[in-house]
Amino acid sequence: METIVVSGERVEPLAAWAEAPPLVAFIRQTAAVAEAELHKLRRDPWELLTRAVQPALWLLIFGEVFVRVRGIATGGVGYLSFLAPGVLAQSTLFIAIFYGIIVIWERDLGILQKLLVTPAARTALVLGKGLAASVRGLAQSVIVYVLAAAIGVPLHFGILSIAGVLVFVSLGAVLFSTFSLAIACLLKTRERFMGIGQVLTMPLFFASNAIYPLTLMPRWLRVVAAVNPLTYLVDALRTLMVGAAPDSFSLWLDFAVLALLAVAMVFLAARLYPKVVT
Repeated sequence: METIVVSGERVEPLAAWAEAPPLVAFIRQTAAVAEAELHKLRRDPWELLTRAVQPALWLLIFGEVFVRVRGIATGGVGYLSFLAPGVLAQSTLFIAIFYGIIVIWERDLGILQKLLVTPAARTALVLGKGLAASVRGLAQSVIVYVLAAAIGVPLHFGILSIAGVLVFVSLGAVLFSTFSLAIACLLKTRERFMGIGQVLTMPLFFASNAIYPLTLMPRWLRVVAAVNPLTYLVDALRTLMVGAAPDSFSLWLDFAVLALLAVAMVFLAARLYPKVVT
């Protein structure tokens, strides 16, 4: 029976995909791509540990310094409590926004051409990679929770709060990673992609409510923050992890914005995906 091989690994018989109902086949295809991506992580678990350095620096150095600044009005929560969800959102963004480089790497190695001739839908290929990015984001959630608890941040550990954090981190990772994939589909070199990624991350981060409340922003920056998806991710994580800040939105609004953008980015990246192999 013919098989699909991704990264040297047998993933799923083609006949089984062809015979399954469309929805089941799509789920299997997505899971197979995600599993192949996570296989890389299992071979190099140190990646997760090295990524723990950045949130540690933000919480232990930046947070401990800025907690002494009295001019940052964070309502009824301390600044470290205000910052911790922003650090988690930032970590999710930084992991996901460079995920598109995988597509360029796979194209250069000839792996992408093999994927494109399989019966897997383009949408399944893109969504599978997005879900793999979300696993990395969830690992960052554990790291940030441990660090925040260690420095005395009063986190909410209820089942619904934890489940909500996992859902929103996954949504954010899928959104930003598929956005990254869409950009990678338009670029030819890793160097150019890395440059674009660097240009995007800082404006997204600083034009959000990750490290300061919206009320401190000038009016024009509030407008930018209102259309910045990271703002809604931070807002949801802050509400679930430590309680609502003074300028919080509703969780339903946060979810609606992130979910709609994530779906749009999945379909956009899927539409652009074949253009990588020209």
